[in-house]
Amino acid sequence: MSRICQIEIDDTGLPTPTPEVEQERKVAVFDLLEDNSFTILPREGQEPPPGPFQMTLAIRERRLVIDLRDEAGATVSEMHLSLGPFRQVVKDYYQICGSYYEAVKTMPPSQIEAIDMARRGIHNEGARILQERLEGKAELDKDTARRLFTLICVLHFGG
Repeated sequence: MSRICQIEIDDTGLPTPTPEVEQERKVAVFDLLEDNSFTILPREGQEPPPGPFQMTLAIRERRLVIDLRDEAGATVSEMHLSLGPFRQVVKDYYQICGSYYEAVKTMPPSQIEAIDMARRGIHNEGARILQERLEGKAELDKDTARRLFTLICVLHFGG
């Protein structure tokens, strides 16, 4: 099974993330490298590269760029995705995360749990959008899509 063996976030020119955003990033990268599934699909009759892949995520010219390389560093694929379909779900995700971080400080566990459930629902929606946007280009499982969506949010935060 193909997988991501290394992940980099190219945040060149973006503002420094908050401590909460940086923590989300670290956890997503760690979890992603521990367990993921990412397969490039065949195109125009060519066999797809088997992986594992080194992945760099960046925002360039208001597009999400997924740069994939083999273990030796040779370019395998570069996917460009419009950020438009992600904008609202990223905005919703950050709003609910802000509520969650505040709730943890003052609210009872039942209210924190309710906010966390809403946060997970929005996160799942972002993962679904990512899977749709990569349709025909790459296949990834739900957990991989969720972790990559977190990293897209980190980039969006700065962009």
